[in-house]
Amino acid sequence: MPKNKLFEMHNVGIVVESLDNATSFFSEIGLQLEGRYNIEGPWSGRVTGLHDQQVEVAMMVTPDGHSRIELSRFIRPEIISDHRTAPVNSLGYLRLMFRVEDIDEMVSRLTSQGAELVGEILQYENVYRLCYIRGVEGLLIGMAEEIKHS
Repeated sequence: MPKNKLFEMHNVGIVVESLDNATSFFSEIGLQLEGRYNIEGPWSGRVTGLHDQQVEVAMMVTPDGHSRIELSRFIRPEIISDHRTAPVNSLGYLRLMFRVEDIDEMVSRLTSQGAELVGEILQYENVYRLCYIRGVEGLLIGMAEEIKHS
């Protein structure tokens, strides 16, 4: 047994162009803004390897309080790569998946605000209804509604 075992996953980081738009989108899904702050100085660049960085961060938390999304807007250095619109079979981190109560209502609400349904809402066996959407800034978001059995 390892001495130092994993305690919990704290957050997933996503770099965005607009913190206001991103926090509004994730609030619509049901996350709450936990805090918003600026990070800069020599210590922060030593952690990321970006040296002279300045980043504005918004921490969003799920309703159960167990998971977070750290939204970051880099002021410096400038962005050098963009993976947001990569297809679903691309290598690397790709999407977030949320369990929702009513997938039809959620998709309707988000598409009315500019999100796009990627494929279709489909049923996986007798367990979930699933879909992917392109949300704020083209981010790929998965949604799953658990099928309730009476």
